Amino acid sequence: IAATQPSTNWHLKENARDHHTSKFSSKELIVRRGQAFIVTFNGTEQPEQNLTFIAETGPKPSKLAKTQATFGISSTVSKESWSAVLQSTSSNSVSISIYSPPNAVIGRYKLSVQSTSSDSSSPASLGTFVLLFNPWSSGDDVFMPNKAECEEYVLEEFGIIFAGNKNRISSFGWNFGQFQGDILNICLSMLDRSLNYRQDPATDLSHRNDPKYLGRVLSAMVNANDDQGVVLGNWSGNYTGGKSPSSWTGSGEILQNWKKSGFKPVRYGQCWVFAAVLTTVLRCLGIPTRTITNFSSAHDADGNLRVDEFYDASGNHLDRAADSVWNFHVWNESWFSRSDLGPSYSGWQVLDATPQEESGGIYQCGPASRNAIKEGDVDLDYDCPFVFAEVNADCMYWNYDPATGKKTLIFSKSTIIGQFISTKAVGRDDRVDVTNDYKYEEGSTKERDIFKKARKKLGLEDKFDPTAPTPQEIDQKPDISGKFKVAGPLEVGKDLNLILVLANLQSDAKTVHVNMTAWSTVYTRRPVHEIWKDSISVILSPKEEKQFPIKIPYPEYQQQLTTDNTIQVTALCHVEGGIQVLVQRDITLDNPAIDIQVLGEAKVNKEVDVEVIFTNPIDMELMDCVLQVEGNDLLRGILEIDVPPLKASEKSSTKFKVIPFETGPKHLLVNFSCDKFAAIKTFKMVNVID
Repeated sequence: IAATQPSTNWHLKENARDHHTSKFSSKELIVRRGQAFIVTFNGTEQPEQNLTFIAETGPKPSKLAKTQATFGISSTVSKESWSAVLQSTSSNSVSISIYSPPNAVIGRYKLSVQSTSSDSSSPASLGTFVLLFNPWSSGDDVFMPNKAECEEYVLEEFGIIFAGNKNRISSFGWNFGQFQGDILNICLSMLDRSLNYRQDPATDLSHRNDPKYLGRVLSAMVNANDDQGVVLGNWSGNYTGGKSPSSWTGSGEILQNWKKSGFKPVRYGQCWVFAAVLTTVLRCLGIPTRTITNFSSAHDADGNLRVDEFYDASGNHLDRAADSVWNFHVWNESWFSRSDLGPSYSGWQVLDATPQEESGGIYQCGPASRNAIKEGDVDLDYDCPFVFAEVNADCMYWNYDPATGKKTLIFSKSTIIGQFISTKAVGRDDRVDVTNDYKYEEGSTKERDIFKKARKKLGLEDKFDPTAPTPQEIDQKPDISGKFKVAGPLEVGKDLNLILVLANLQSDAKTVHVNMTAWSTVYTRRPVHEIWKDSISVILSPKEEKQFPIKIPYPEYQQQLTTDNTIQVTALCHVEGGIQVLVQRDITLDNPAIDIQVLGEAKVNKEVDVEVIFTNPIDMELMDCVLQVEGNDLLRGILEIDVPPLKASEKSSTKFKVIPFETGPKHLLVNFSCDKFAAIKTFKMVNVID
């Protein structure tokens, strides 16, 4: 090999097209494993059969750890190992096709070439390239046979996340942005900052060919707990010192802030932020991934497949149990095979980066096979009991007397947890319900059998549980029934009107004392501020139903509301001579609407005007108004616009320009915040033409 450094042509455009990596905006070659790529280099004066190539990754490459490969030119590709096939030669350059095995370690590689004929020469570097997972290749653990699903779960940068509660599902857009500027480098540096890498870099690198390993490591790295990871969680309702979790519109800003700050955790996140960032990182690395929302999601802290909630005599929801039932919780599913468990457990795997419970001593969760969850195989790796409880736990509601410490069961329910499990449709902006992929039909014999099977595997069937209610307590029948009905709009800025409906189920009259409270909560149903309380006494004639209107005026709840716009209303009914009845409802109020209009046709490299219109719906002035806009291929970075204060009922119009730089369907995401409304979000699909 000549003393001069060889110059390399990486055929960036052709290789990127063949490897589905054209969306990365990189000057470096990015390819997928288990598939050939072409490289041309000059500066060699040896016959090509005398060339040896070296591909290596990590600080201490070794053949044993699968982080170094040495290979010559052969006549055909080997499917099992790194290999090179000659494409063409000219007087001073050689074109070769390099093939990496479908189980190669992913990451940044250095490629060098060496002459085998002269021992003295040291290898000449051809440069670096990045190797990713390949869902388009049938030999890869992440192989996904459906091409439309590959497009959605690996290449799509726009997502929709579902939120709200089971009575009123809402959704918002998210910019995953996995192909933006520096995101791939940030994802690779996340791997190099994990606890596993810090403890033993060589072993960590040798496992980077395995999606279940990387999924687990990254579920730990996305939260800040244990390892100074990306996002710091905060569920207090007070977000001073950071950004409120509901104000983010994409992962790019979060990942870039993490890097810019010298890898200090970004403040603040809640479940959908952790899930969205993990989606970005896994899609970027080539593992098909989506976000999943579970409504009425159980957080079973003590592993007994039961969540306990406590209320005092006044009907206040006491924040005294480690267990909780969240209005919704967002986690991830990633697609890969489970060679450790067997083929029936391959496919979608649950990963959860929200720091809820420790697993193996650190805050990480998964991968738990979705099929294992459905079949109650909770003894399989990883964290199946926790995920199983999230969608299946039984609910126990207790009355608790703080003075005596005595608790009395009010009632138990086995059909509340795990409803309307949702994800975005492939290729469309619609909701798809995947509840049946997590469990058999609620209330069916099969579903109860699976629940018993899971309890048995966890050893819960055999041992006495002193905290469990007695069969007598569970079998008690209430004398009355109650529910809260909504009687008017559920909107921030309007009075909240409800009706408490009480019905006597017996054929004799009942006297009932009702203690009612309303609290603002976080979406996890953690009470934050008391808003209202009242008590009434009622006599219900035999079989009588009575309605009691409740009105909570906007000024009474406005100051107390959290950014989640959630209120929990509770009525604890003390029936004379009978058991207590708990009536409760979680209410999520809608933000006012905001509208985006694209004024004219959106064409590549041509300015187009966009107008955002918002009308102040309340009779108070809105201050500190900020509009935040982002959209892949439409704007570089995030546009922040200060909007002047808005008087009562005043309409504001904000105009700005975008210059699209790619054709196709693109999404513009808007977030409007002010002192009275947190994070009013909307998105608009913009079709960009040539």
